Parts: sequence; structure tokens; C-alpha cells
Amino acid sequence: MAEDNENDQENGNDDNGGPGQGVGVVTKTAPKTKRPSLYKVLLLNDDYTPQEFVVWLLQAVFKKDAEDAVRIMMHVHQSGIGVCGVYTYEIAETKVAQVMELSRRNQHPLQCTMERE
Repeated sequence: MAEDNENDQENGNDDNGGPGQGVGVVTKTAPKTKRPSLYKVLLLNDDYTPQEFVVWLLQAVFKKDAEDAVRIMMHVHQSGIGVCGVYTYEIAETKVAQVMELSRRNQHPLQCTMERE
């Protein structure tokens, strides 16, 4: 009889009855990742920066095609402010820095900022 008990335990049977009793399954739940916050990059109008420069900047920094660049530039010109794009924090911060650097290098007072969407 003692030999039967040892064989049962080796085969997954226990003293309480059938096979598999007393066996538990451990499951892991995947951690839920949160989407990163998005930020709007905003261009501010001024009376000194040429419109052609703004169009060039939108194409160079924000990869806009000519039509979109002109549309955004005109919106900024007429409204005083306009959205160039929406990005994660690090990318938006980089785009703002690029616009400011290119504007200063070309001696234009163009301002660019970002805000949480």
C-alpha cells in the first residue's frame, strides 16, 4: 500500500482523490502602460519675420508639404497663433528649440512655444 501512495504522488495524484487536485495555476497580469501626454507646438505671429521664412521653417522642421506650410503660416498670420504639430514632450521640446535656433540664426524674432494638449 505504501508503494501505491508513492506512485500516486509521482503521477500527480494525491491522497485526497483524483489527479490534478491541489495543483494551482499562477497567472501574470501584464502591466498597463499609459499613453504619453501630447503637446501642441505653437507658432506666434510677429510683424517682422517674413512669411517665406515661416513657410520654409514649417517644411524644414515640421516636414509639412508646401500647401500645408502656407495654410499654417496664413493661419498664424491672421490669428496671431497656430499649431504646427502635436508631439510627445521630448519631440515637442526639440521642435521648439529648433525653431528658436533657426529664427535667431536668421535674425528673426519668431517665437515658438508648446502647451499640453
